[in-house]
Amino acid sequence: MASTDITRTRVLFCDMLNLPRGKYVPVDVAAGGKIGFARAAFAVSYDRDLLTIPGCGYYDGLPDMELVLDKERRGSWQGMTEVALGDLYIGNEPFGLCARSNLKRTVSEWEAIGYSPMIGLETEAYIFQRDGDGIWRPYDTPGAFVYGTGPENDPRGLNDDIWEAAHKAGIPIESMNGEFDNGQFELTLKFDKAVKACDDAFLMKTMAREMAFKKGLLLTFMPKPVPDRGGSGLHVNFSFLDRDGNNPIAPTGELSDLAKHSMAGLIKHHEALAGLLATTVNSYDRLSAGSLAGYWANWADDHRLVTTRCSTKSAKSARLEHRMADCAVNPYQAVTAVLQAAKLGVNGKLTLQPAEDLDGIEQVREKRHIPSGLDKSLNALDQDPALRKAVGELYCDALLFLKRDEFQRLDGKSVDAVRDFYLPFI
Repeated sequence: MASTDITRTRVLFCDMLNLPRGKYVPVDVAAGGKIGFARAAFAVSYDRDLLTIPGCGYYDGLPDMELVLDKERRGSWQGMTEVALGDLYIGNEPFGLCARSNLKRTVSEWEAIGYSPMIGLETEAYIFQRDGDGIWRPYDTPGAFVYGTGPENDPRGLNDDIWEAAHKAGIPIESMNGEFDNGQFELTLKFDKAVKACDDAFLMKTMAREMAFKKGLLLTFMPKPVPDRGGSGLHVNFSFLDRDGNNPIAPTGELSDLAKHSMAGLIKHHEALAGLLATTVNSYDRLSAGSLAGYWANWADDHRLVTTRCSTKSAKSARLEHRMADCAVNPYQAVTAVLQAAKLGVNGKLTLQPAEDLDGIEQVREKRHIPSGLDKSLNALDQDPALRKAVGELYCDALLFLKRDEFQRLDGKSVDAVRDFYLPFI
């Protein structure tokens, strides 16, 4: 679309609930580079209660913050519209609740020790349709199968629309296919620098849900929207470029010390990471022993039943894959948490435990695993001062307050009630 066809700018940021907060503004207003928002945006729960979240100035008149826009404008899936992303500031300082700013700081800390993080995100989602009574039911795909493509897998062509819209908006999709269950899909984004990869994931999720809405469908990234079907995760794949532009994960075909220390950090902080990566009550229906998710505090090479899976077959494409997170979490937060836990392992030169060598389904050597629910994972995060400091004290304080309130609202509710609470938003 020619620049003369653009009549408005959609400015967006991702909050702690993984909601795309923003405004439409005239192009000339966006050109000024700053757009004001109330800090109270971070203090509003899913059901619109205003909470006393640390950092939001609840007792100070709920003052403003500014979204300082990137100079670069992103393409859009909406007509006559461009997209502008940016970082939240209070005065001249990054706002401590801005996950994108925290990720930029995290990247800078890695670069200071000689490594530039590269990120590839794999997302999974279900499609729902309304039945005759107006109830959301899983997408009717009787001919679907794992790694399915085409109309049998997606009879209403939603994935075709998503692919075309992503191409139009410059969102770099690497692959799309049917996942394990009917109506479930995997959408993988291309590897890129950390902030760009998270920008792409944030925009992809926003776009995909909006494309579904236009077709009368609901696309949900909930971790476990259907109790007796498979879960949906967010796999955080990461590697690095060193100062010579090489991938240091497995340069000789064997894991480097950098890779080993990184995985050791992820394992050491396993329980606390759940408080940052599995942030809904529903997340813990997905995370269980014997699942293809990040339950156990373990690792192995090319093993999908461990939490950290590594790939060392190619020195150029070698990577580490952390499998605990789900797409209910803010992608900037997820990547920051993984990179900071890994960096704690590198800085501490932590020793990596032996690889898991059992099947992971019926037998596993590891004894440590994630806590049994959101409340316990939040407590584990609260009790891990090293990870809290690395991610950001104010950020963790706010997240703990927000998510503990959410847990209390849903404590004792049925599986269906929990699903219906999250379904409109995730």
